[in-house]
Amino acid sequence: MNILFFGPNGSGKGTQGAILKEKYKTAHIESGAIFRENISKGTELGAKAKEYIDRGDLVPDEITIPMILDRLKQDDCKSGWLLDGFPRNKNQAIKLDESLKEAGMALDIVVEILLDREIAKNRIMGRRLCVNDNNHPNNIYIDAIKPDGDHCRICGGELKTRSDDQDEVAINKRHDIYYDAEEGTLASSYYFKNIAAKEGSMKYVTIDGTPGVKEVSKELFSKL
Repeated sequence: MNILFFGPNGSGKGTQGAILKEKYKTAHIESGAIFRENISKGTELGAKAKEYIDRGDLVPDEITIPMILDRLKQDDCKSGWLLDGFPRNKNQAIKLDESLKEAGMALDIVVEILLDREIAKNRIMGRRLCVNDNNHPNNIYIDAIKPDGDHCRICGGELKTRSDDQDEVAINKRHDIYYDAEEGTLASSYYFKNIAAKEGSMKYVTIDGTPGVKEVSKELFSKL
């Protein structure tokens, strides 16, 4: 089962991706990790990508997509994969779709996690990290995991914030890209939604990202 995953920052997409990986024993492929891996290994594509990154430029799709396809062809993806973080705009969606078809790779399911933009921003800015264990869930805007004042709800440890979680300008910039239904990430998601409706070659499912992790997982599993 090959899955393409969409959801705004703050929707719990990474958490649900990890849960899917464990349940279906499928590879969870994150676009950022592909860049880091190619650059660290000194691959030809990685070297080309690094030139753009070092200049502060976006890496062209002509480099990014071959890197992604190479990763999806590796042994751990033979039983299925979950691609997260790409495409981020409509043009990338078109090119990825064409490249997958040329490579004879089927896209089985596209998942879109739905979440109101303001809720997504609050979830990011409300995250609190426990100094004893970063995996202890604490968020001042989510009742189910609201901390005990300034202390971890799990162990009572001191809580801190990540600087990037509190950068509202940066969060808004990322969300501007994601929620753009004309050319941005939502546009790329809708591109596949239209294919699913017209061709029936893949399934397109939407998941309500508002409830807690377990409830979202339950809905997700029921629709796959």
